[in-house]
Amino acid sequence: MVKIITRKYVGLSNVYDIGVEKDHNFVIKNNFIASNCFNKSHSTAYGYVTYQTAYLKANYPLEYMAALLTANSGDTDKVQKYISTCLSMNIQIEPPDINRSGVDFTPVGDKILFGFSAVRNVGQNAIACILEAREDQGVFKSLSDFCDRVDLRAVNRRTLESLIYCGAFDKLEPNRHQLIKDLELVYDWAQSRAKDRATGQGNLFDLLGGGFASTSTNKTTNNVFDSAPKAQSVPDFPPQKKLQMEKELLGFYVSDHPLKSIKHSSSILAPINLSQLGEQKEDTLLCAVVMLNNVKKVMTKKGDPMAILQIEDLTAQLEAVVFPKTYERVSLALEVDARLIIWGKVDRRDEQVQLIVEDVEPVETVQLVMVELTPQQAITIEERDRLRTILKELSGDREKAKVPVIGIVQAGSSRQLVRFGRQFWVQDSRSTVLALQNARFLAHVKQLTGS
Repeated sequence: MVKIITRKYVGLSNVYDIGVEKDHNFVIKNNFIASNCFNKSHSTAYGYVTYQTAYLKANYPLEYMAALLTANSGDTDKVQKYISTCLSMNIQIEPPDINRSGVDFTPVGDKILFGFSAVRNVGQNAIACILEAREDQGVFKSLSDFCDRVDLRAVNRRTLESLIYCGAFDKLEPNRHQLIKDLELVYDWAQSRAKDRATGQGNLFDLLGGGFASTSTNKTTNNVFDSAPKAQSVPDFPPQKKLQMEKELLGFYVSDHPLKSIKHSSSILAPINLSQLGEQKEDTLLCAVVMLNNVKKVMTKKGDPMAILQIEDLTAQLEAVVFPKTYERVSLALEVDARLIIWGKVDRRDEQVQLIVEDVEPVETVQLVMVELTPQQAITIEERDRLRTILKELSGDREKAKVPVIGIVQAGSSRQLVRFGRQFWVQDSRSTVLALQNARFLAHVKQLTGS
């Protein structure tokens, strides 16, 4: 914004929205002007576009969100945000499928199917080759069928591994570990068959009705792929490993999320999610249950280590800062792909919302003290005061009190959970439960990962 120093009348002239040869400005107040402002016609155009997109989202939500995901498939943060929006709209995102996915995100029924173009290590030539083979000869029946029909010069081993790891072959064989082991043999087998076909040779099954016959039956074709080599049976990858590979190749979790299994408990423990942090006061201590995606260790000017974290929950991704004093205390817990409970305060420096970390604890070590209360106990002031007194005594040093306390009010078939404030958290779960039981309160310990 600038201030007018001098004015010179040059007469009357038309003012246009966009495309004028010289800048056009508008007076705001006290001789200040806004440079290069747009007039009402520009606002009208934006308003009309807003109306159009709102109409599409309201009336064609699947198509609209699929187009939005496709247009932003290269921006992981935006895709994460739009996937969260889809979930809030009860739209599920399905992982890639070798027999159904296209180039882009596609509406299928009441879901959106992941597109091949958003899978890392899968190039445009590979996608075109897969879609052409599928259109010409129908769906793929097995990994060997796939490798035999596509051009392995376009769909190389790395591409195939990426498709297996991200779940694209799950409908054919859900054991991804077995597929990876089979690929080591099948890939060479398919290459050998491709060379034979290129030189005009073929094996017995080909000559009897496979690749060299003018007509073939399903039975003969199946015999061809029955002859494909298979590795010894192996157990599937652990769920956490499968999700890690999905995250690496797709940029986010699709088939599941490591935080979903503790969603109910974590919502009681930390009712604020990452997408809501920007709305919170900066001086308020907040708690979030997150996945740790990346740790960047940096040194201060004094030579002290600190860290910049990339964290996410089911709603958003965010950057968190761990200053030297805190880093010295929590560094051992900062492992990539760990589920963590983080305490911190919001910082809005440089117009970017960050979380300033004050404490960290792995989710696997978090315990909850559950206190069961009758409706009478819940409304009786004396009983509530007695409970508060016990918890206050066991809280001790607030910095060391990391065990949350949850109240359960049971009335017939109705069950209500009450989260006690941070000031009532305790240091030791076992001694707290024992003290509560001695005071005739029903109490027990529960692991956060247990629900």
